[in-house]
Amino acid sequence: MQNNEESMNETFNDAAGFEDFESALESYLQKDFADLEEGGLVKGKVVRIGPEVVLVDVSFKSEGQIPVEEFQDSEGNLTVSEGDEVDVFVVHKDDQEGVIALSHRRAKRMRVLDELEEFQRNEENVPGRIVKRIKGGYTVEIKGIEAFLPGSHVDLRPVPDMDALVGQDFDFRILKINRKRTNVIVSRRVILEEEREQKRQELMQTLEEGQVVPGKVKNITDYGVFIDLGGLDGLLHITDMSWRRIKHPKEMVQMGDNLELKVLSFDRESQKVSLGLKQLVPNPWENIHEKYPEGQKVTGRVTNIMDYGAFVELEPGVEGLVHISEMSWTRKLKHPSQMVKNGDDVDVIILGVDAEKKRISLGMKQVRPNPWDIVEEKYPEGTVLEAPIKNITDFGLFIGIEDGIDGLIHVSDLSWTKKVHHPEEVYQVEDMVRAKVLTVDRENEKFTLGVKQLHEDPWTRIPERYPEGTAVTGKVTNITDFGLFVEVEEGIEGLVHQSEITREKGDKNPTEYYEVGQEVTAKVIRVSAEERKLGLSVKQHAEDEERRGNQNQQKSSDATGNNLGDLIKQKLEDAE
Repeated sequence: MQNNEESMNETFNDAAGFEDFESALESYLQKDFADLEEGGLVKGKVVRIGPEVVLVDVSFKSEGQIPVEEFQDSEGNLTVSEGDEVDVFVVHKDDQEGVIALSHRRAKRMRVLDELEEFQRNEENVPGRIVKRIKGGYTVEIKGIEAFLPGSHVDLRPVPDMDALVGQDFDFRILKINRKRTNVIVSRRVILEEEREQKRQELMQTLEEGQVVPGKVKNITDYGVFIDLGGLDGLLHITDMSWRRIKHPKEMVQMGDNLELKVLSFDRESQKVSLGLKQLVPNPWENIHEKYPEGQKVTGRVTNIMDYGAFVELEPGVEGLVHISEMSWTRKLKHPSQMVKNGDDVDVIILGVDAEKKRISLGMKQVRPNPWDIVEEKYPEGTVLEAPIKNITDFGLFIGIEDGIDGLIHVSDLSWTKKVHHPEEVYQVEDMVRAKVLTVDRENEKFTLGVKQLHEDPWTRIPERYPEGTAVTGKVTNITDFGLFVEVEEGIEGLVHQSEITREKGDKNPTEYYEVGQEVTAKVIRVSAEERKLGLSVKQHAEDEERRGNQNQQKSSDATGNNLGDLIKQKLEDAE
């Protein structure tokens, strides 16, 4: 009996205990469900891995489902096993249905955001990798999540090739975190600015004039190069880059080049630094007179051609100018490019050195003898030579004497007597001409010749052949308003002025009684070999003829009278 009571008591106690346990369990589960909040992080255990979802137990009466891809790496491999404890993010819960939506990826991202917020608060750098270029900047992978790097925060200055940074690792500073959108914005420029400022402060303490410092080409302009000395920029002016002449700094440096430079000046207040590159090598202009004395022959290279001459480099940093007038003894150059081009090696003579102005005058033509010296010696005045016509102009002929030297036969020196209006009336290019050297002017580089000088000037005989008072007969060659030109012999013309044509006072233009080719007899009233003038008079000749006729008539009358008297006298004497 007692045993039955004890057995009943135990059964009653067990039943009562079960009801308490079930009540307590329900209360516990309800409490856990209430504690779960959307947007919160909880721990969970992987209970089953399916082909599409992973079931995770978060101590709730229903497991949460998470897409399997959230537990796969980039190659598709699973990163968890059943029984693993993982962090999950409560995306959504349904109190009535007892369903919850979880995310492992978002949980992981929330954990990283917590960590990044700590970096942001402490202003600490966080490593990352630039993975791709997007509009406005880059996508950066930091601790497994993607962050945005604005283009303006990539570097201290614009990046010439933005694609070149993709795939590179850098340290970044967290600028902003938006947990709701899970956005992260980072900067690299902030770190670089801090580093630059630190370097600048250190450099300010140690930089001195005359010091040789390393630097990197930061920017190139027409007038010089800006050099990053490490937190402080300096200017390398184009005139301090080389002892030789350069047109643009790009001839010597490129962006990003590392250089050794000398500090020429440093103003701590304005933080301006002037740098020099050429000052690190000896000045080639020192003792320039000893290296390049006047008259010395040297070889150089043409570096620049201007309208007025060519610059020739004698050695690095030393250039001289060959003026266009010093390039050829004989050629009349319009531009130096007719003689040389850039890069040509040329022989030159030192004409003058100005060390103070860093100028050297050079001559190319002086390398060879002056052909005018040869011509002056070879062709003294009076020499008779024969040469081809090279050019014909209105005023004369140019004939080739020596290579590069032409002689001029002026149109007035072609004939003593024949009037040549244009040399082409008589000559053609390449005709051989025999002429006499008249002058060789070495100083002015003039060589003159004459054809008519090969013969005696016929005018020297004219005063003798046609003295004043002589009657001459010739043909009218030209009729003008002021008189007639009459050719008395080949090439010799005399002028009959209109006042010497007729004695008729009423004739206003007596030349109208004549025509070209008409034969005329006139009296020589004036002759000058020096002036090459022969004055004739038709009128005076006619007067002379008339006078002579009257005289002859008188003589005839006188002779007739004398003969009659003599006859009468004879008759009277015979009668007696």
